[in-house]
Amino acid sequence: MKNIVNLELVKEGFANGVAEGRPLTEKEKELMIMDATDAFGKFLDALKVDWKNDPNSDKTPLRVAKAYVNDLWSGRYEAPPSITTFPSDGYDGMVFEGGIPLTSMCSHHHQTIMGKVHVAYIPGKEGNVIGLSKLNRLVEHFGRRGAIQEQLTVAIHNAIDTIISDNQGVAVMIEATHNCVQCRGVKHGGASMKTSKLTGAFKDDAATRNEYYEFAKGY
Repeated sequence: MKNIVNLELVKEGFANGVAEGRPLTEKEKELMIMDATDAFGKFLDALKVDWKNDPNSDKTPLRVAKAYVNDLWSGRYEAPPSITTFPSDGYDGMVFEGGIPLTSMCSHHHQTIMGKVHVAYIPGKEGNVIGLSKLNRLVEHFGRRGAIQEQLTVAIHNAIDTIISDNQGVAVMIEATHNCVQCRGVKHGGASMKTSKLTGAFKDDAATRNEYYEFAKGY
């Protein structure tokens, strides 16, 4: 059993980093929700929304505050997942998990990023493998915060690379749609963005790289 620490790539407090003092206690989260509720109410006031008298909006500041703290940005406030590893017993082939659901948020416009993550690694010949569901938890941990997709790709890769320190290669690919592209600016629906981070055999060996991309095609 390993506790994942020191995996963050950006400055503490940044939207795509962790909050100062994390993990926050439930009491600290409650106080944050109260402060954010008050602040979002003032934001709606600035937009000339009569939210206090609108039955559809009178609890919106609280709803938004809870959504950020408990769901959309929960990865900023919670402890990193404990990652279980097991002896590979000599297995040195590819470990692949594809189609991991991603829900994140653009740190530029605070619009949703929705997509899938495909991860793979090759353990060392005498090394360990990661409990499968823990790969999902890593995606959740880094995705549930403000993000840019490029940095998120690197963060997930870095975490796996650190956990399996004697690996022979790590690959991460994200395919996602960005609501900030669809609902503002150019307003183009249907466009998706792909990013990848490959190291070790995935970068240096064409056969390994092709095997990874063939696996990802199924999703």
